Amino acid sequence: MKNPRLFLNPNLLLLPIIIFAQACVPQAAPTPFRPPTQPPPTQSLPTTTPVTSFFTPAPTSTATITPTPEPCTNILSFSNDVTVPDGTAFFGGAIVDKQWLVQNIGTCNWDASYRLKWVGGNPLGAEELQPLFPARAGAQATLRIQFTAPTESGSYESSWQAIDPDGNPFGDLIFMKIVVTP
Repeated sequence: MKNPRLFLNPNLLLLPIIIFAQACVPQAAPTPFRPPTQPPPTQSLPTTTPVTSFFTPAPTSTATITPTPEPCTNILSFSNDVTVPDGTAFFGGAIVDKQWLVQNIGTCNWDASYRLKWVGGNPLGAEELQPLFPARAGAQATLRIQFTAPTESGSYESSWQAIDPDGNPFGDLIFMKIVVTP
């Protein structure tokens, strides 16, 4: 069996000696408090020497200006009728597949949130809100709505307006004029 060795840290031995030596050192007597006295009123007060201050400007960072994006503009321009020229005759109850070629001449891209809204005439059996087929700014699009000719003979017109996602109308009106015959 080995003999355990006692390991002594020299710092642990010095610590009690330092504490004992500090306790033996004579303490300085505290200086008694003497309140300041006011100079006589006829005596002028001493002036102080101005202190020169040094201003060192902190480094400044250059501000990066982030431009606010300009809002895009919505403009639909009618180009031509693809199907069903104005004044085409149909029998009552016939399905009318109307298509218009339009140009997106604005700066907004039309996505699925854009619509065509019926704004006048007779809706001719079509839903009053229709999808406005997606078109990037500067591109052409073909818009299509299926109508049903009324059963009574006469002339009919249906007018439609493009609207943005907030419901704001924009661009040219598109419309269809048909004649229903008996």
